[in-house]
Amino acid sequence: MKRLALLSASDKTGIVDLAKVLTTEFDFDMISSGGTARTLTEAGIAVTKVCDYTGFPEILGGRVKTLQPRIHGGILARTDNPSDQKDLADNDIRPIELVVVNLYPFEQTVANPDTTLTEAIEKIDIGGPTLLRAAAKNHAYLTVLCDPVQYEPYLSEMRTQSGQPSLGFRADCARQVFWHTATYDQAIATYLSAQADGTSSRYALSGTQKQKIGRASCRERV
Repeated sequence: MKRLALLSASDKTGIVDLAKVLTTEFDFDMISSGGTARTLTEAGIAVTKVCDYTGFPEILGGRVKTLQPRIHGGILARTDNPSDQKDLADNDIRPIELVVVNLYPFEQTVANPDTTLTEAIEKIDIGGPTLLRAAAKNHAYLTVLCDPVQYEPYLSEMRTQSGQPSLGFRADCARQVFWHTATYDQAIATYLSAQADGTSSRYALSGTQKQKIGRASCRERV
């Protein structure tokens, strides 16, 4: 049986090139939802829509697509656990080896001063963070990618590790996911607090280190 990857990306940068390599070089099947499935199909890449894989349609205007046991069972299964293996077999669930997800552009949406609260609410991703967190939790058994900049390092890792990314690589990807979802939730909480006439008493900051400055450098800058 071929390996299985789940791709569901709001930012489609590099997704077609990644999928082409996964299918031609590493023998993956693709499952995908919504716009990502359409993008891959238009590029001539064979893909199974999530609704066809699960047997359950997207509902509520797309609010519910991937929140389904056949998806999350495949992500969370411990493939060396006999009980998990039996559950997969009994429920016709394939283990998922790669999850590629990035989230609705909430921060970009609310950066527009004309964005309404209703529009902002619709850009709060639910299925995406759930997929990411599930895959990151189970990184001992699969790889999760949350940013297009990770695609090339992942493919390089696959090539140098005979198609099986190292645990260290997978753990690093999992850490990036939890930072990513934490920052995403922080942006949502900050925005909703601002809508409450500034009555919130809770604040948070996050950032990315751009440069390391040693003690000597600090003294030179004084």
